[in-house]
Amino acid sequence: MINVTRSTAQNLILSAMMALLLASCASEKPKAPARPKVAVTTQVKQLLPSSVSNKTAWSEDIYQAFLHQQIDANVSNLCAVIAVAGQETNFNADAPVKGLPQIAWQEIYRRAGSLHIPEFVVRTALKIPSTNGKSYTERLDTVRSERELSDIFDDLIDSVPLGQRLFGRFNPIHTGGPMQVSIAFAEQHAENYPYKVEKSIRKEVLTQRGGIYFGTLHLLGYPTHYSVPLYRFADYNAGWYASRNAAFQAAVSYLSGQKLALDGDLIQYQSDAPSHTELAIRSIRSTLQLSESAIHQQLSQGESLEFEQSQLWKKVFSAADKKRGQAWPHERLPGITLESPKISRNLTTAWFAQRVNQRYQHCLLQAREE
Repeated sequence: MINVTRSTAQNLILSAMMALLLASCASEKPKAPARPKVAVTTQVKQLLPSSVSNKTAWSEDIYQAFLHQQIDANVSNLCAVIAVAGQETNFNADAPVKGLPQIAWQEIYRRAGSLHIPEFVVRTALKIPSTNGKSYTERLDTVRSERELSDIFDDLIDSVPLGQRLFGRFNPIHTGGPMQVSIAFAEQHAENYPYKVEKSIRKEVLTQRGGIYFGTLHLLGYPTHYSVPLYRFADYNAGWYASRNAAFQAAVSYLSGQKLALDGDLIQYQSDAPSHTELAIRSIRSTLQLSESAIHQQLSQGESLEFEQSQLWKKVFSAADKKRGQAWPHERLPGITLESPKISRNLTTAWFAQRVNQRYQHCLLQAREE
């Protein structure tokens, strides 16, 4: 039997209490260092390009996004948001889109064709007055921005009998606002949105304050181990952890000898069928010593930081390091070609990330010169 003195017992209790205190602190989400509001808004005004109008409103919306998301409002993070907003819309929450009427009509006719509804029937149906007095045809023929087009479709779906049949709850505008953030992303992450939602999260995204809030969340609201912001910029275009996952896919391709699309999508989220990446990993399963179920389960962590702690991640990179004779990179720009009716050139995610990075570096240089 161990004989414990009173002082020893007290020390043990004190040590246990300290351990519990440290554990509770470690489990808390780290909070961003507080900076006075005037310091942040003043700096944002100085960092915004001279062409930006109403810098006070922009600085306020950026400050509020950082404050409510508890993101450190340091120069690097501020410049990252400024760079993305500059690249996406040149700081215009309601930016005009070239050829938008044609894009809108093409989508309407495409969906009508899938339901075997003739174009002239659609045109006739849309000649009725809309809620603002103009016909839907007139509004579609002169639409300039995504916000306007989104409003037209919401109005059309709710007011025109053919609208429900054609579109149901479908609205063709998938991104919007000054940072062109995904509306689906915003709807999935709206639980802590600090402003009063007037009508819908969709409409909030298409405002300056909502677009900045959700754009900042999409850009900076998740932890990574990236060496430079360039890869966050790529993720902004391709999805969280796309740059990390593309590096993982490259290692799998190297080990398996199978060509893979380095797009950052590790599993098929809309299907139970295995992805090409999963099939390639199965082909080297004996090397990794992992079951098919374990492979699939760990691949499903691909949209979180925890994936980097999985046995699959560790074993794939260990095997790639050994075969190559040096460390395999854990980050790379995804190989994705951008596709959108709004894009008329051959653009890629890498192009987008590098363009944003140029703006980011210019912003940092400007901050040093102040």
